[in-house]
Amino acid sequence: MSKKILVLPGDGIGPEIVAEAVKVLEAVDRRFNMGLVIDHGLVGGSAYDATGFPLPEDSLNKALAADAILLGAVGGPKWDKLEDRSKRPEQGLLDIRKNLGLFGNLRPAILYPQLADASTLKPEVVSGLDILIVRELTGGIYFGQPRGVRTLENGEREGYNTYVYNESEIRRIGRVAFESAMKRNKKLCSVDKANVLEVTVLWREIMEEMSKDYPEVELSHMYVDNAAMQLVRAPKQFDVLVTGNMFGDILSDAAAMLTGSIGMLPSASLDKNNKGMYEPCHGSAPDIAGQGLANPLATILSVAMMLRYSLDQGVAADAIEAAVSKVLDQGLRTGDIFSEGMTRVSTSEMGEAVLAAL
Repeated sequence: MSKKILVLPGDGIGPEIVAEAVKVLEAVDRRFNMGLVIDHGLVGGSAYDATGFPLPEDSLNKALAADAILLGAVGGPKWDKLEDRSKRPEQGLLDIRKNLGLFGNLRPAILYPQLADASTLKPEVVSGLDILIVRELTGGIYFGQPRGVRTLENGEREGYNTYVYNESEIRRIGRVAFESAMKRNKKLCSVDKANVLEVTVLWREIMEEMSKDYPEVELSHMYVDNAAMQLVRAPKQFDVLVTGNMFGDILSDAAAMLTGSIGMLPSASLDKNNKGMYEPCHGSAPDIAGQGLANPLATILSVAMMLRYSLDQGVAADAIEAAVSKVLDQGLRTGDIFSEGMTRVSTSEMGEAVLAAL
């Protein structure tokens, strides 16, 4: 039976990087005879401009029917001043995650040896880096209710949000993290702020309870402020980290820069059945959109994650990752990872190089 893939290019550099990733997806589809059916839709600011909604009903229906989704990026200053927050591009992304139950976000931070000098940290600190951050994606302060901006009796405005997790949400993401650790080096660090936030006191208690079901996994705990410091000080101490939505958002971007560029990092957002949405960790970068400067490798590597996690095509995923490594061996670099002695290439040239390496 054929598999349905929905492509949502989004905004900014999204269409450019997704175009290169789709070429790679089509190439492995032909090579491995997977019979993929690729469809396209709108999300984010481009969807708002066309339909008045950041996630049109047509796009949501296609997403619900798809086996996997490839997303570019959403947002940009063009839409930042929309007064109705429900119409902003980012809301389209949040709505897809919520409607599809994409609760588990996997963000690997892997330093390709060819890019050790591209990191702002010393090579000896980051060489060999291989971290997996497991972020809860559909709960926490980003979705908690009540939320809003209200006017107090004295006329002063006050913004408020609610940070909330229930036990089943914590156990669900904890299971993803423990099982991921079992497939790696069996070390799991749970990141919280249990010295201040009651919700993460419960988070820690449940992680401790769950560890009894995974006796081979070494579980540790770390406050989020210390985790941020340790990521910069000694990142290779970590194997798998698990944390809530807001902390995971921040820490995964910090980890991205350890690898030399956020333009190198893919991600997967999965439901309970491993149906997923795959996207680069970076944003829409509207300042460089349309100039051929964007790095498509994170999006191409997101295709590899899609093949591995949602389509059960591990050999095809390995082929893409090997092609990316080969291109880096050839010294080809987009501007974000460029260094003296390398060959600077455009977005499309990088994509074509990966195709050639395949």
